[in-house]
Amino acid sequence: MTQIMGYIKSAALEEKGFVVLDSYNQELDPKEWLDLEYNDWKSSGDTRFAPLASAKGEIECNGFWNHKPPRTDKDGVWIPSQTEKAPNLTRRAQEPGANVGRCRVIELQPTPYGECLYNLHQDDNNRLNPDGTGWVVRGFFNLTDDKDSYFVLRENRTDPSIEYRIALPAGAQLIVDTQRLWHAATHNGTEPRYCLITSWTSGPELDAYIEKYHGTDDVPNVEVPQEVLEAGYAEQARKDAARAAYYAAKGQQVKQAMSEA
Repeated sequence: MTQIMGYIKSAALEEKGFVVLDSYNQELDPKEWLDLEYNDWKSSGDTRFAPLASAKGEIECNGFWNHKPPRTDKDGVWIPSQTEKAPNLTRRAQEPGANVGRCRVIELQPTPYGECLYNLHQDDNNRLNPDGTGWVVRGFFNLTDDKDSYFVLRENRTDPSIEYRIALPAGAQLIVDTQRLWHAATHNGTEPRYCLITSWTSGPELDAYIEKYHGTDDVPNVEVPQEVLEAGYAEQARKDAARAAYYAAKGQQVKQAMSEA
């Protein structure tokens, strides 16, 4: 554990911004995520989310700073109607003993590599987080067996020179500084991918959990054919250019409307 730039951070995440934990034998657990209530919250792809913990214990996914009073992504309130349907998922989210903010299951529809690169984003986990307290990171527990899918992590959204691609079989477990790393998932499948995502506060509890499950950033990259990589880079650039053109045109329309007013 180290204190960097006023926040308590996990030393295990310092070099690369992520660790992969020992795999969990997900096949032994029931498919609790299928019984949860989902809402259509869009984030980096065609997604829905089923919250287990939220700002006020309601089935919604908003950042805690968007509530009254606004606060950082800590001290989430568990939702009984959800946790009763998913006691094993709830137990896994609580196991580290670290403070939990948002906790939810994501349902992601198939997403090719190029779309994943376009969806790369950083999370706003630490808004309003006071100096001297624990930095909020996120745990990702893959629930479905997505052997051909992988999590993509980058230091720079449009620079592929540092790109980590982490395999996503059932039971894959990652902890990621998602405010530092750009991230999204490539989901090569025909059925939705499900993953438990938990906001944890860094500190001795999380450090002990990482050590217990042999957290490491020394993992092989998923091998992807070069032609798929090149096509993905081109698709990201194409969609970025289209988005920039859209907002440029929209800005011109606004300027014109103001000049004619």
